[in-house]
Amino acid sequence: MKLLLTNDDGIEAPGLEALRQVADGLGEILVAAPHEPASGISHATTTDSPIRVNAHQPKRYSVEGTPADCVRVALHRHESGFDCVLAGINDGANLGVDVYHSGTVAAVREAAIHGLKAIAVSHYHNRPLDQADWRRAVLWTRPLIEDLLAQPSLPGQFWNVNLPMPGDTEEPPEVVYCALDPSPLPLSFREENELLHYNGRYSSRPRRENHDVDVCFSGKIAVTALQVANGVS
Repeated sequence: MKLLLTNDDGIEAPGLEALRQVADGLGEILVAAPHEPASGISHATTTDSPIRVNAHQPKRYSVEGTPADCVRVALHRHESGFDCVLAGINDGANLGVDVYHSGTVAAVREAAIHGLKAIAVSHYHNRPLDQADWRRAVLWTRPLIEDLLAQPSLPGQFWNVNLPMPGDTEEPPEVVYCALDPSPLPLSFREENELLHYNGRYSSRPRRENHDVDVCFSGKIAVTALQVANGVS
């Protein structure tokens, strides 16, 4: 199996190293991640300016572009083909309507457009009070990735996985396959010196019962199947 690993937090992000540990032993790994953090830019691609690719070590590259660029460049330069694209582990959740502005999710959406199996993994934590627990994220993610890789996938389908905040127990959380919550994020801004600053509280966003936001906020791993076969998901 040939795996492409990417993210939107940048080549030096601890979540990318956590994802590499998850993928270790599952197949041949190539890493192509943004040279700098590129979060929240959705499915932007670079088509009107050159893209620099930096080799950090064999099979590890940083791309001076977007997460979707990373996938596009890797597919172009390595035509022998990948079996799956893994993106993450994102430092923060990508739940519900987050999938429309997430660079992490855009990377796997790009992969799905090209007919590849694709999985995005994100780690919810209540910033700035709580930090991501990468050790447990690796432990929780590895068996789930193995299971998703073994499952047949529909054309254009990709997976969005959200890990909850770690609790007080070492027991792995329950895995729940659930639908995407379409509820909008809170609309809240403060005005300061004639400038608006978004101050909506992520943890206070609306929650539809048994949808991905509710599942993840309840301490479970939310797994959602998304689709691009007949239009953008």
